[in-house]
Amino acid sequence: MEHVITGCFVLAASFCVVGLFAGSEGTSSAKADSTTAIDIVLEPDATMIQRAEAVNARLLKGFPKGFALDATHRPHVSTLQRFVRAVDLDQVYTAVGKVLQANRQMANWKLKAFKYYYIPGGSMLPGLGLGGIVIQPTDELLALQQALIDAIAPFTANTGTAAAFVTTPEAPEINQPIIDYIAAFVPHQTGKHFNPHVTIGIATEAYLNELLAEPFEEFTFSLAGASVFQLGNFGTARKRLQTWELKA
Repeated sequence: MEHVITGCFVLAASFCVVGLFAGSEGTSSAKADSTTAIDIVLEPDATMIQRAEAVNARLLKGFPKGFALDATHRPHVSTLQRFVRAVDLDQVYTAVGKVLQANRQMANWKLKAFKYYYIPGGSMLPGLGLGGIVIQPTDELLALQQALIDAIAPFTANTGTAAAFVTTPEAPEINQPIIDYIAAFVPHQTGKHFNPHVTIGIATEAYLNELLAEPFEEFTFSLAGASVFQLGNFGTARKRLQTWELKA
């Protein structure tokens, strides 16, 4: 949910690699004209996960109606969100895997988390905001993002419908603004506009302002893996389709 957060919340309220392997949790069987909304994410190590979960627990105490970081809301760094043709999903996985193999040194990257931020809920969720831990962009991150853009370009669709997303009985709707947001992710959230971060949850703006006023203890973390997720409403990474583990 990269300042994806911006779009989804303001609009919708929202290696030396010793092992690089893939395990699919989805299939690419679909109608020829259908699309899937995907999020290619980097999965952080325990250092970032523990920090994000700890802050998420604080936010939930202040706003219990928020969401917990759990199996369907895993801490992650979104790098690219796109509509792709569902029949081409296997080719998307292959293309992403080749990019990761070419960038296997990413298992040794040290990324810096340096501040909190939040996006106000606006008129749709007055008084609330969606918070995140901001990560310092690096040339390597930007190059990886561009490589992923280029790799899956042959399989992308200009836009999609609500059917491209994961829905549940509890969350059956897909807001049009998030559809528009994914369609425009490139170029609006890429390159110089890329704002890497890990989402930490929802809280009142008053509480988030207090959080931002606190001294932030900078820390570094590494990457444990990468995945392709199918998106749900508000730009959440809801269904893991394919995953790769990175081992230094």
